[in-house]
Amino acid sequence: MKRTRVLTILIMLGIIPAISAWITWKPENSEPKAAKPNIIFLLTDDHRWDALGAAGNKIIKTPNLDALAANGVLFKKAYVTTAICCVSRASIMSGQYESRHKINDFNTDFSAEALAQTYPALLKKEGYKLGFIGKLGIDVKNQPDSLFDYWSSPKEGQPKYELINKSGKVVHHTDSVNTDIKKFIGQFADKGPFCLSVSFKAPHELDGNPPTYPVQERFKKLYSGVAIPKPVTADPKYWDSFPDFFRTDKNIGRERWKPLFSTEELRQETTRDYYRLIAGVDEVVGNLTAQLKQEGILENTIIIFMGDNGFSLGEHGLEGKWFGFEESIRVPMIISGALLPKNLRGKKSDAIALNVDVAPTMLRLAGARVPASMQGKDLLGVLNGKEAQRKDFFYEHTFMGSPRLPKVEGVVGTDFKYMKYIEHDYEELYHTAQDRFETTNLAKDPAHKQKLAQMQARYDQLKKEAE
Repeated sequence: MKRTRVLTILIMLGIIPAISAWITWKPENSEPKAAKPNIIFLLTDDHRWDALGAAGNKIIKTPNLDALAANGVLFKKAYVTTAICCVSRASIMSGQYESRHKINDFNTDFSAEALAQTYPALLKKEGYKLGFIGKLGIDVKNQPDSLFDYWSSPKEGQPKYELINKSGKVVHHTDSVNTDIKKFIGQFADKGPFCLSVSFKAPHELDGNPPTYPVQERFKKLYSGVAIPKPVTADPKYWDSFPDFFRTDKNIGRERWKPLFSTEELRQETTRDYYRLIAGVDEVVGNLTAQLKQEGILENTIIIFMGDNGFSLGEHGLEGKWFGFEESIRVPMIISGALLPKNLRGKKSDAIALNVDVAPTMLRLAGARVPASMQGKDLLGVLNGKEAQRKDFFYEHTFMGSPRLPKVEGVVGTDFKYMKYIEHDYEELYHTAQDRFETTNLAKDPAHKQKLAQMQARYDQLKKEAE
């Protein structure tokens, strides 16, 4: 009874709550800060959005990439703002459109000031160890290797597939990348947070006359006998429908189409080889995740995977990228890791994601400030509602020009796409929500005159904003 009375009095006087608060009180900022995540960025070359099992492709086998998607977010509508490697890679590093970073060819690199505002330099300021492996894809005369703690990138714009190692043995580029990844992880797994950027050459063709697809020996029989469905727009009538300035053998997309897609047999085997090179990438991804798990750091590592641009495998009578068609500009994109909220793991998002979003997303993951000069969005912020989803975006490709690569700009929206070949004032309008293969140009259709005017006005607006 006495104890009860004492407790009652203490409660009435407010002493017990005060004691409790004093016992549980901790000085401000006494909580240990969460460890910054490791970040691994994997970039494939010329990898179209649907060359992935998780994207619904029933032929290609990509179990390890599919596993990344199952443990993360697959962006079904991921795009690049310019479909050529030098420009797209500059946009990835800087978070900027070509109109702002001004890298529009293979002979221009970042100034020292611009490089300081790219994601690697900004993450280094946050205490990250940096690694770069593979194809840089931007001007190689002044490589930024001094910025990195681990650098393995040849000083050539397009590395060869078959490399000679120190022992004189021929090693496939994808296998060489795999070896470098093992070295980097082994060296930096316990050195604090790291950001490793890996750039595969695969599945890019080996340039030549004719172009070829050198595949690792162990994958050469993969997909043998498997029939590859013919794309709708591989029908010659779609190539024939282009205007004269585009429908020329001088067009690089057509020039490269001839030795690789001009017969059904060539188309089948070229597509199989393209898929085989992706199988090599998938194998490396499996090795990478296994090593992260073995090192005990998988749970604290975020992996971002995407392609630097898409690729036409005979659609519209073309081979390659450059132009504004879905096959050219749409890419696979995955953000994966145990650190993601549970509601995002295994999610397939319809939000438009762009290559310019990679840098701000990485910086936010690291808890770093995103410079005002970056034009992309934090994709995880988009998914959790902190940033607005896009309704459309500006597309631009102005490298070279006609007749080799006619310059094109436009607007890609959720339902319609507008493209303008700026040297010729030729317009395309596709109702992509209903015409997903872009078979019918509606630009001169009187029934779509108002929509065309809306897209033209939006194009003018977005072009100014991109600068």
